[in-house]
Amino acid sequence: MSNILIWFRNDLRLHDQECIYRSVSAEPKHIIPFYCFDDRTYTKTSFSFPKTGQFRAKFIIESVTDLQKSLKKIGSNLIVKKGKTEDKILKIVEQYQISEVYFSEEATAEEIAIEKKLTTILEKNQVKVKTFWQSTLYFPDDLPFSIKELPDLFTHFRKQVEKKAEVYTTFKTPSSLPPLPANIDVGKIPTLSDLGLKEFEKDNRGVLTFVGGETEALHRLKYYLWETDNISSYKKTRNGMLGGDYSSKFSPWLAQGCLSPRLIYTEIEKYEQERVKNDSTYWLIFELLWRDFFRFTCLKYGNSIFHKSGLQNIDIPWQENQDLFELWCEGKTGYPLVDANMRELKTTGFMSNRGRQNVASFLTKNLGINWQMGAEWFESLLIDYDVCSNWGNWNYTAGVGNDARGFRYFNIPKQSKDYDYQGDYLRHWLPEIETIKGEKIHEPWKLSKEEQKQFKVQLGVNYPRPMVDFFKSVKHNEKVYLANTP
Repeated sequence: MSNILIWFRNDLRLHDQECIYRSVSAEPKHIIPFYCFDDRTYTKTSFSFPKTGQFRAKFIIESVTDLQKSLKKIGSNLIVKKGKTEDKILKIVEQYQISEVYFSEEATAEEIAIEKKLTTILEKNQVKVKTFWQSTLYFPDDLPFSIKELPDLFTHFRKQVEKKAEVYTTFKTPSSLPPLPANIDVGKIPTLSDLGLKEFEKDNRGVLTFVGGETEALHRLKYYLWETDNISSYKKTRNGMLGGDYSSKFSPWLAQGCLSPRLIYTEIEKYEQERVKNDSTYWLIFELLWRDFFRFTCLKYGNSIFHKSGLQNIDIPWQENQDLFELWCEGKTGYPLVDANMRELKTTGFMSNRGRQNVASFLTKNLGINWQMGAEWFESLLIDYDVCSNWGNWNYTAGVGNDARGFRYFNIPKQSKDYDYQGDYLRHWLPEIETIKGEKIHEPWKLSKEEQKQFKVQLGVNYPRPMVDFFKSVKHNEKVYLANTP
């Protein structure tokens, strides 16, 4: 009888888990679930930020811990190691006569490089490798076009997929697994300190206490759909920035694979049949389609998504002014909407979708700073960092993406009033200007000296003046962009 090793990656769940389903069907003597805290994931980015910062690392540790508990409940366990994945797997293969290794495929260079290296090593040792695509609603082979012919416009992608492709039912969750070989060393789950990161205390101002793992993911899904009916108003509330329920907040669990996008789809279909079907229920599926689109785009374009010239190969002379960049990172730009969002990110590892669009627009269209620096800052800090969505969105915002529409920018003072009219979000994150009454908080630089005294705000002292003139800086960067685009 054969022994199968399942290498868990960004698929930390038992539900809709094809690797487990196929391995059980093969009826091996032993199934060995394995996860590696790969040292390469905890190094530095090219701009010297921690590649995986403390917020996401903690979430991953919690997710791996939860997976191990779930596996124990069904008669198995999770082997956990730290180091280089291929080295650790090869050692287990040799020790326990593994005949096959199963794992989920990824879409981007670093992950694919490890896959290829591992596959080469295993095949030299006469070990079969079986891979499965598990990260999207749709399988690449089921799209109504090849990956090479993937439309560059999301709308064209969406319309064809909705009309011609099908979302398959989820794979069954296993009720039991064969036990591990006797006396196998299961290893230990590392701490933040073991990964070279600092322990931290949760900031109570965050939108939600994100806890990693499939258990919490399924609780959140049940809560957002069935317990609160929040999904029924998702389209109206999704642009919020304050509180836990303005959007689904599924993204951290989706990013680590604790939650299957197909399970979300299945539950929404069920909800539509049993409760209500409206624009909001559709819109959450619409957002999952964007996620699919970015992942398939990475398959199509490869490393171009990480290049400064982006998917469109547009060479723009981006600035790399460290002083200006740090003011943006620290939330000290003088534009309250940008500052509040950047402080939330640095303090909690999370930021709303509306916030992400605005701060990215400010960095690229007002400061003219290299968008790659922003993308890596997000990579380091975001608890829900997804390589394809993050870099795809930054390409788009910088005007170098496949679905970009020339020089588009966000009117940040207007956005601030549109989406936080009362200024509650700004006051939540910017205590130095919380005393400003009404909508004046959106543009504190317009306060008269008398108003500054009245509100106890000293521009340039306890809150910065705007680092650039908003519309002048937009016009300048538009000229630079247009001068370098065909």
